[in-house]
Amino acid sequence: MAVTAARLVITGRVQGVGFRAWTRREARRRGLRGWVRNRSDGSVEALLIGDAAAVDGLAEACRRGPTMARVDGVARMPADDDGSPDFAERVSL
Repeated sequence: MAVTAARLVITGRVQGVGFRAWTRREARRRGLRGWVRNRSDGSVEALLIGDAAAVDGLAEACRRGPTMARVDGVARMPADDDGSPDFAERVSL
């Protein structure tokens, strides 16, 4: 299995709506590693590491997010595998 990594920055109403917990659950369900955190500008940032199809699937799901979220945009950038052993919520930036 080829491992890929992508960094996402999700904008809109994405803080205070359970976006980090939802992302963690979805990532673990898909067998991904990495992390998710809130950013001081009101966005959510995530590093997704794993099978390319699973990374693509979660990146696409982030365009909808959890029920209470309103996603305005998802910026995706290539990233490096940072060695995360699983998928976790990180301290806000």
